[in-house]
Amino acid sequence: MKQWSIDNDADVQAICPARDAERSIEAFNHEKGLTARYTDAPIGVFDSGAGGLTILSALREELPHEQYIYFGDTAHCPYGVRSEGEIIELSLQASRFLIGQGVKLIVVACNTASQAALTTLRATFSLPFVGVVPAVKPAAQATRKGRIGVAATNQAVRAAYLHQLIDDFAGGIEVYAVGYPELVTMVEAGQLDGAEVEEEVRRTFTPLLTLGVDVIVLGCTHFPALRPVIERVVGKQAQVIDSGQAVARRTHAVLDTEAMLRPEPAEQAEEGELHVWCSGDPVSFANVARKVLGYSVVVQHAQL
Repeated sequence: MKQWSIDNDADVQAICPARDAERSIEAFNHEKGLTARYTDAPIGVFDSGAGGLTILSALREELPHEQYIYFGDTAHCPYGVRSEGEIIELSLQASRFLIGQGVKLIVVACNTASQAALTTLRATFSLPFVGVVPAVKPAAQATRKGRIGVAATNQAVRAAYLHQLIDDFAGGIEVYAVGYPELVTMVEAGQLDGAEVEEEVRRTFTPLLTLGVDVIVLGCTHFPALRPVIERVVGKQAQVIDSGQAVARRTHAVLDTEAMLRPEPAEQAEEGELHVWCSGDPVSFANVARKVLGYSVVVQHAQL
């Protein structure tokens, strides 16, 4: 298997993963009380910023009656240019915030955070976590040419987890993993379409297309927000896939297994409530969220 990795960050630091936290029985019991594992409790979702809103959309489609609390860590976005240690600490902070809001399960709606921090999060807290996995397996099954591209962040491209996925599910297939931090910046600025966006998408995806890939994995949750532009640029040369629906189905399965699904309300059309928080400017984030979600939301500022 041949791999080609473009990393826009030349200075790759040696990183020592954070150790799993050691907790006392008292702390563990306190967490169990905070997580409020009852069926009517909300689902927590977090990301470095607006990218996880694409996962939230898939979740609300799959589980429309559930209640949700979304946290975008916009004060520290993007995660993809940070060290693994920083990402773990930020993910711990985001999880503590959501647990303090009484969530019953947390979806880590960020590929970079899932790859860097999911093991630590599951060891540190007692409630269930669902992470985002790049869709390497379905891409390997779909390719006809034996060449797939993975569009991700710089950190995700470097992560051992991604390369393990490739080894496990894409043996004998040429996989080209590329970091596109500029596209994350565009989504965070609310630039989802237009001539400038299309030009940047064309510039960044042309090398993959030149290599002859016929499937492109959107390995960052920000990128599905640009999917109409990406598909317009890619055309018939490659199929574009992401993991949003798979994450939503996995969340549904975990809640069902744990007997934590919210009962359907008497009015079938009634959607569960959504509360949105961010660590940066709530006005700016509300504007971006409206563009990604397709409807307006009220955003509150979270002081972590």
